[in-house]
Amino acid sequence: MSTNLRLRLGLFEMPSDTEEASQPTVNGDNVRALCDVVRELPIRAVIDLLSIGVCTRCILRLFGIREHVYYRSSLSPSMLSSVLGDSTCSEKHMVDGNFRELVVCSICLGILQFTYWEDKKLVTEKESANELAVSISSLIRQQGFEIDSFSLEVSIPPIVLENDHTVWLYMKRKYESELWFQGKSISECISAKDALKISLMESLETMLGCKSNMSAFRIRLTYTHRISSKTVENSVEGCHGGKRRKTGAGNGLNTIDDDIKCSGPPIEAGAVVEGSFVSLQANESSECLKLPLGQSNEPCCLEFLCYRTQIYIGGRYLKYSRNVSQTCWIIDDERMGEASVEEILGSNILPLCRGDNYKFHAAGREDIDVRMLGSGRPFLLEIQNARYIPSEESVKFLETKINNLEKKLVGVKNLKLVGSQSWELMREGEAEKQKQYTALVWISRPLKDEDLQSISSLEDMHILQRTPIRVLHRRSPLEREKIIHWMRIERIVGSSQYFLLHLCTQAGTYIKEFIHGDLGRTQPSIGSILTCRAEILRLDVTDVKMECFLTE
Repeated sequence: MSTNLRLRLGLFEMPSDTEEASQPTVNGDNVRALCDVVRELPIRAVIDLLSIGVCTRCILRLFGIREHVYYRSSLSPSMLSSVLGDSTCSEKHMVDGNFRELVVCSICLGILQFTYWEDKKLVTEKESANELAVSISSLIRQQGFEIDSFSLEVSIPPIVLENDHTVWLYMKRKYESELWFQGKSISECISAKDALKISLMESLETMLGCKSNMSAFRIRLTYTHRISSKTVENSVEGCHGGKRRKTGAGNGLNTIDDDIKCSGPPIEAGAVVEGSFVSLQANESSECLKLPLGQSNEPCCLEFLCYRTQIYIGGRYLKYSRNVSQTCWIIDDERMGEASVEEILGSNILPLCRGDNYKFHAAGREDIDVRMLGSGRPFLLEIQNARYIPSEESVKFLETKINNLEKKLVGVKNLKLVGSQSWELMREGEAEKQKQYTALVWISRPLKDEDLQSISSLEDMHILQRTPIRVLHRRSPLEREKIIHWMRIERIVGSSQYFLLHLCTQAGTYIKEFIHGDLGRTQPSIGSILTCRAEILRLDVTDVKMECFLTE
């Protein structure tokens, strides 16, 4: 074989003891540690894999190599061949015509070569994992994220799983009689997903200045391939012989991911395929998966996504105006009320967190003409994709800012950054909470002293309420049983027919209807108890009895 040809293929002799003492570097990486790993590999099998277009990192992971060698830029076929140094075996493959120059790996389709389509317009080739990590860290900086940890998530096309299994079966049939293969199983292989994570992790931790863990900040790499879906569907259908179920979007870009646990499509096609290959591990039918692999000179498409899972800022709000709704209320393109609690709080909190959007959650609600006083109503503001996690000091400053707004429509208490468990606590407490009110009431006759006694003597009184007429157009026509825990009348000086009614009720009680009776749809009512006509003129919520967001 000519020297030039041997140089092109990277087929060098094993370095001598003298040479080993001063091992050369490739692209600045010392290959000594890598040599120790590679020398343990079966030479003939490695050259065989190179001949069918398998990249170096895929070879290492197929042999279950777990050391941190994947991130080295020196992992090229020529380097692997130079370390193994088996010219006889290499020449045989050259004669057979099977050894070909590697373009895109026949297994990972460029994923572990750091070659990919970007925005489906341009093929990008990175020299090393470090260069890919630079692109990722630059994206994070461009988007303005401030982080103290991160979680790396990788989604790969299902065809990579198929290729893994195909090559493993090929190796099993060819080398199962050899000693080095005895006791081997496909479960010992490193997945392409894990190999990519190993390749990137050290560089990312260095560039971002923080460690990887189960972080709320996610770096997601989604690889897709246009031929993946149909190829794998056909393979799996052929092996199982039955009708295939249609899953996924049908656009040929289905992916798998076992790292993310968040809302989204119920089951991705890739997940179905991954489960199918688990059952295929024992299936060695030559009709199922066989070489040569369907070769492609086209790498995968890669989409970068950096995001933070939602954060929550909770507290209690107070509403001082009778012309402010809890949430934005628009009917026939006309705004109801002057503003909303949701918008006032969201417009002040969102800029601090530099998030994309927000969602407002509260423990119940009051009508637009009802004030929320006293201890306030528990609420959570869910910030989506926050670039900044506010400190305790900045949240307290924000509380002061909201409470000093010029119009003073809304106030807040006990504002703080809370965990997602606060959502569950608020929901659980909402069903069992008690609420206290103060109502300004008018009755059609003068108030008597015995009226005060008869009202205050009623404790834990059960009432039945049919859905109020005023909300019947948007609520189911049901009958609900509620409890009035206690009531107390406070006279108004100089008036015999107006008084303040203080009461504590079960959550979900319609207070206005309990006062006037709603044409007999609420029984009993204040009107029926006092045997006169009763009307409510003003209503305030004075306390929401829940443990959420109280002063510590």
